[in-house]
Amino acid sequence: MVTVPRSIITSGYLRFPPSRLNSAAVTRHSVCTGSVLLAEAGLLDGAEATTHWCAIPLFRAYYPAVQLRPERILVASGPAQRLITGGGSAAWKDLALYLIARYCGEVEAVRAAKIFLFGDRSEGQMLYAARARPRRHADAVVARCQTWIAAHYAAANPVARLIAYSGLPERTFTRRFTAATGYSPVDYVQTLRIEEAKHLLETTGEPTDVVAAPVGYEDPAFFRRLFKRRTGVTPARYRQRWQDLTKRHPGMESL
Repeated sequence: MVTVPRSIITSGYLRFPPSRLNSAAVTRHSVCTGSVLLAEAGLLDGAEATTHWCAIPLFRAYYPAVQLRPERILVASGPAQRLITGGGSAAWKDLALYLIARYCGEVEAVRAAKIFLFGDRSEGQMLYAARARPRRHADAVVARCQTWIAAHYAAANPVARLIAYSGLPERTFTRRFTAATGYSPVDYVQTLRIEEAKHLLETTGEPTDVVAAPVGYEDPAFFRRLFKRRTGVTPARYRQRWQDLTKRHPGMESL
């Protein structure tokens, strides 16, 4: 990935030996005015590309064979889409997510975007949040119950069934479960359900109200209220936010 300083691109015709970059098996990508380097090497001739808006006149003057798409943030072109160019320097985030999706899959790209809070943050950061790694503890009864609820979180009356499964009095179970996990039993079950709902919203096209039932909520209205309270957005908005990630750039949606 290369960004060429503006002083270089405005000083005249950049010279670079094409042989250094000329290999059909290599995937080449640039951000901002780094596309000038690829253009000078002849790698963008006949291909679509983008660049920082300040370099548009330079491309028009010296690289007319490049099919410049300055309105685009990211462009993948060439044989097997091995030429990937980004717009301004901030487009490195878009490029990073594209490459993660391309080589590791959409799920990993979404995961990276959540961890680093990429994208529009005007709706807050809770829609990026995921359940924390389970706390380690030495309570064997609680650990056994966690294994059980992981497979039965969608069951009716899950907390009552969890207490019965533990064999402990309700107050004793609640105290031990909270001490071991950091969650009350109700909060723990709701967290599991909402995390699974997020996964379904990100990866399927099922209507948002239909998503409620598989995760244990018979009342879609209650599910929508709970989901918004925990994430800050409605299920429909959550789906739009993360499925849009895979549609934002060419080729990502087909990975």
